[in-house]
Amino acid sequence: MSNYTGQFSDFTLVGFFSQSKHPALLAVVIFVVFLMALSGNALLILLILSDTHLHTPMYFFISQLSLMDMMYISVTVPKMLMDQVLGSHKISATACGMQMFLYLSIGGSEFLLLAAMSYDRYVAICCPLRYPVLMNHRVCLLLMSVCWVLGSLDGFMLTPVTMTFPFCGSREIHHFFCEVPAVTKLSCSDTWLYETLMYVCCVLMILIPVTVISGSYSSILLTVLRMNSAEGRKKALATCSSHMTVVTLFYGAAVYTYMLPGSLHTPEKDMVVSVFYTILTPLLNPLIYSFRNKNVTEAMKKLLGVSTPQ
Repeated sequence: MSNYTGQFSDFTLVGFFSQSKHPALLAVVIFVVFLMALSGNALLILLILSDTHLHTPMYFFISQLSLMDMMYISVTVPKMLMDQVLGSHKISATACGMQMFLYLSIGGSEFLLLAAMSYDRYVAICCPLRYPVLMNHRVCLLLMSVCWVLGSLDGFMLTPVTMTFPFCGSREIHHFFCEVPAVTKLSCSDTWLYETLMYVCCVLMILIPVTVISGSYSSILLTVLRMNSAEGRKKALATCSSHMTVVTLFYGAAVYTYMLPGSLHTPEKDMVVSVFYTILTPLLNPLIYSFRNKNVTEAMKKLLGVSTPQ
């Protein structure tokens, strides 16, 4: 403990610009991706709010996903880009804790939201006659509230414990934001019990939604295979394949980060994987979920005043 550096000393975010041969070019690319993600998700929310044909449970959940993605990418990327521009990679303990709390809360909420979206598709495809009752507006609001509240428990549980550990020696975080495993590595106390509890927490946070998603899509697949309409099968499979693409990207990155043993991790690998769920997923979600969807493209044409040929 002789090297204890104080609870409220600043941290240094090493980031991955230091690993790049062309950091300026990389910063420009990330900035463009950031703007595309923000504009794509904002446009999607605008279309859903402005077009009455999109006032359905599925698009309500998609609009919430877009809101989460806008918040999620805004938690990490602006700070990372500002550090590169200003040449300062310091972050205060308070700012680090706030960043950690926000990304944990939004990420946890998105895990649960993806499960809610899969349940919505299950009811729509497997129980179409009961869909208006089972997925009415009140139920949608309740599901969304549960996602936000339970998702934020991750932030409330993990952030205070992580940030109250004693930190010794170097306060260099080998990451581009204050991710829990990267910060925990700096502690000079025994974190074995905490890491075990965090592992159990993350397993539950991932396992429960994955169980709901797997059950929903298994039932959907069986129902689709029994459909007589080829057009109906095609539409249902297209919707579900889009959802599963996002689920695989988001949950795959989370499993690597929080569930695989530390021996399989390196700072470089951790940063690359984190890019998938903090930067690329918010960019891809609007494209995967909606902009190739006929209803959304029709709403966009209407917003732009483009007439649809009869």
